[in-house]
Amino acid sequence: MGNHNGMRIRLSGLVLFLSMAVLLLAACGGAPPPTTTPPPTLAQELDLYNWSAYLPQGVLDAFEAEYGVKVNYVVYSTQEEAVASLQAGNAYDVVVMGNEFLPLLIQEGLLAELDYRNVPNYGNISANFRDLTYDPGNKHSIPFNWGTQGLLVRSDLITGTVDSWADLWAPQYAGRVVVWDMPNGMIQVALKSLGYSANSEDPAELEAALGRLRELRASGAIFWPSDEESIIPPLAAGQAVLSWGWAYDAMLARDEGLSVTYVLPTDGTILWGDSLVIPANSPHKYTAEVFLNFVLQPEISAMVVNELYYANANEAARQFIDPAILNDPLVYPPEDTIRNAEIALPLSPAGQRLYDETWQRFLDTQP
Repeated sequence: MGNHNGMRIRLSGLVLFLSMAVLLLAACGGAPPPTTTPPPTLAQELDLYNWSAYLPQGVLDAFEAEYGVKVNYVVYSTQEEAVASLQAGNAYDVVVMGNEFLPLLIQEGLLAELDYRNVPNYGNISANFRDLTYDPGNKHSIPFNWGTQGLLVRSDLITGTVDSWADLWAPQYAGRVVVWDMPNGMIQVALKSLGYSANSEDPAELEAALGRLRELRASGAIFWPSDEESIIPPLAAGQAVLSWGWAYDAMLARDEGLSVTYVLPTDGTILWGDSLVIPANSPHKYTAEVFLNFVLQPEISAMVVNELYYANANEAARQFIDPAILNDPLVYPPEDTIRNAEIALPLSPAGQRLYDETWQRFLDTQP
């Protein structure tokens, strides 16, 4: 019996020793490390779908130099064309999309939910631009550029005051007006010229806007192709003395030494905004998120502002923006000049159909 008790004691001691040894090895790092999932591999190429010349080539070159990913820049002429392309199933990795079209694309399941673990620079976006009604929580979009719409006036060729959207229809400027050939944008301008909301979906008001567009065309107005980089050429040539455009156009005119004044209409400018999105069918979602994170670096976002003259939602970029641009009311307008501004809001599906039908009727009745 004594031998058996001694053996039990020795066995118990051995078990205790082995247990303590295992714990000690684990504490000292002897246990195998937990398995981690390696990050996805970057794609060799990335397809960016955007307006012409709407992202500096230097940004694309810098991304390729840092990550070895070539960016293929694919151009659309209108936002409606871009929306239709996504609806048709065409695959892109990153798209610059007007905010007013986001709800439709989200509802149709055409935009991917963003994995913000791959986009930590989203923290640079100003709180004023986050969590807006068109994409609560910014699950599918990252705010990008924003700005005003206004009137570009050849002040050396015009006598009198231009201060209203309705001046585009003034008889004294007949045949010397140029406007962008953009469906939703032109309908909004026509609505504003009649005193209606730029976001109206009222059939009677849209019918009136259609008549207004027909009047403008009949007066000899130039409908400038939407795939052109700027509306300045006909103004520079003196072919036109008045146009609808953006601060970007006014800055270009100023750089070229033209006497072009940018006027925010007293009846209210229309504020626009763009976002960066990833289509749901992107074959390179991780690489697309890495690209978005790259663009959101303060220095890179500032490069976009310094070259394109569009205000940016990246708050951290302000310290790198050229002070002359940051303090230019054309780019960053004072609050009192946009107090009665309207934001271009998303249309309901029925409203968008009505806009599409209105524009098609305008095209069908061309002389």
